[in-house]
Amino acid sequence: MAFKVIKPGLMALIQDLGRHGHQSIGLTTGGPMDEMAFRWGNALLDNDPNNTQIEITFGMLTLEAQADTSIAITGADLATSLNGKSITPWQTYAIKKNDVLTFQQPVWGLRAYLAVKGGFLCQPVLGSVATVVREKLGGLTGKGDKLQKGDWLEYKASSEHKQRAVPRSAIPDYSQTDIPLVLSYQYQSFSSMERAHFFSSDFTVSSNSDRMGYRMEGNAITSDIKGIISEGIAYGAVQIPKDGQPIVLLRDRQTIGGYPKMGCVTSYGGGILSQKKPGDVIQFTPMTVDQAEHERHLKMARLNQWR
Repeated sequence: MAFKVIKPGLMALIQDLGRHGHQSIGLTTGGPMDEMAFRWGNALLDNDPNNTQIEITFGMLTLEAQADTSIAITGADLATSLNGKSITPWQTYAIKKNDVLTFQQPVWGLRAYLAVKGGFLCQPVLGSVATVVREKLGGLTGKGDKLQKGDWLEYKASSEHKQRAVPRSAIPDYSQTDIPLVLSYQYQSFSSMERAHFFSSDFTVSSNSDRMGYRMEGNAITSDIKGIISEGIAYGAVQIPKDGQPIVLLRDRQTIGGYPKMGCVTSYGGGILSQKKPGDVIQFTPMTVDQAEHERHLKMARLNQWR
């Protein structure tokens, strides 16, 4: 049984937690841009944490159910409706055969996640179904295609449904403008004045942003070095290219790069950033490794305790 794609929307992608262990051969990880929203979606349905979901960017997606099931919607509010009746994210809903689920344009945030009981059934490529369009890997076809009109998103039919909602205190605040960043070993290539400039400046999300990376626009940041020998790129790395405009590298990032880096945004900070639209304004806030680990531990402990 399946959801039939009536309208594919702007960008709807099959995702799990990512394709790990292959960066040495040039393949990136992929996976959900907003990891905590993804994890809560599976938790609401008692799914395995890695069960496949749909990441819906900017909405405009319409699906028709071909069998009963239970779903969870997390992440952004994309003005979702079920059979024409408005529904809100961060909770579960019972789905009956012939129900129509529609995602419109964002009310707040940018990316929503649709989880189904037991996960969507897809054939993994290199151990993952994560869709990376640039690398032509993952998704329904295994070739990195985004969802198309007429696609069938298979799942196991289920009449079991539990009405659940994420605790309000655990729902991220997508209006947050401070993005936490852990300084890298290259931050000393920036003068103390440039560092102060970086952390006290407002940056605007560029329209030239995607799953590979978010480009920032603001006052240029200058490094004492113009380039480095290419090296591996970690999730969240904030590169400062020659034009001085920061680039935050995210889930579909390249695996190596040769620009100096101020640091890395945390996984939670990257999730908040991924919900920002072009034109939104953010600031970077310094955080130590210990603080970042403590923040992640608390958020994961809350989720696991709720499970």
